[in-house]
Amino acid sequence: MARGHLKSTDSSRSKTDAKDDRDVLTRLRTDIVSSVFAPETRLKFADMTKRYDVGIGTLREALSQLSSEGFVTVEAGKGFKVSPVSAEELIEITDHFISFETEAVRSAIKHGDEDWETNIVATHHRLSLIEGLPWDRRMQRHSEWVERHREFHEAIVAACEGRWLFRLRSIMFDQLDRYRFVTKRAPEGLGVKKHDEHRDIMNATLARDADLASTLIEHHFRDTSQSAIKLL
Repeated sequence: MARGHLKSTDSSRSKTDAKDDRDVLTRLRTDIVSSVFAPETRLKFADMTKRYDVGIGTLREALSQLSSEGFVTVEAGKGFKVSPVSAEELIEITDHFISFETEAVRSAIKHGDEDWETNIVATHHRLSLIEGLPWDRRMQRHSEWVERHREFHEAIVAACEGRWLFRLRSIMFDQLDRYRFVTKRAPEGLGVKKHDEHRDIMNATLARDADLASTLIEHHFRDTSQSAIKLL
C-alpha cells in the first residue's frame, strides 16, 4: 500500500512539474513577444526565478526551448538574452509565415466542417467588436485585441491537417507579433484597413475559395510587415 501510494504521489508531482514547465514557457514567450523584455535584453536567472517563481532548472529548460524557436540567444559564459530584431529578419520571417499560412488555409478549406466555419464566424465577430470601436476606445482594449486577433487567424487554419504545419505557422505568428510590439501600435488608418481585410479573409475562406483566401492572407501580413520595416 505504502509503495503504491508513493508511486502515485511521484506521478502527481511529475504532472505538476510538467504543468509548471509549460506555464513558465508560455508566460516567458508572451513577455518576450509583447516586448516586456525588449530585444537584446539580458535575461538574468536571479531576476527571472523571482518573476516567474520557478527554479533555475525549470527556467533554463524554458529558455532553451525559446532559443530553439528563435526568441532568445545564448552566448557561452554570458547566458541568455532576447534575440535582436532587424528588417532583414522580419522579411525572412514574413516569407516563411506566409508560406506556412497559405498552405494551412488551403488544407483547412479542404477539410473544414460546419463547426470550423462556425468558429471562424464567432472569432471574427469577437474581433470586430473591438475593431469597430472609435480609435481611442480600441486602444484602451489593445491587449484584448491582440488575443482576439490571434484567435481569429488560428480559427481560419484550425482545420488544416498537419500538426507540424500548424505548430510552425504558430511560431512564425509569434515572431511577427514580436515585431509588431517592437514597432509599437499601428496608426489609426491602418487599423481601419485591417478591419476590412479580416472581413474579406473570412468571407473568402467560408466561400471555400482557396486561391482568393491565400492571396488576401499574403497581402494582409506582407502589408503589415512593410509598415513595421519602415519603423525599424
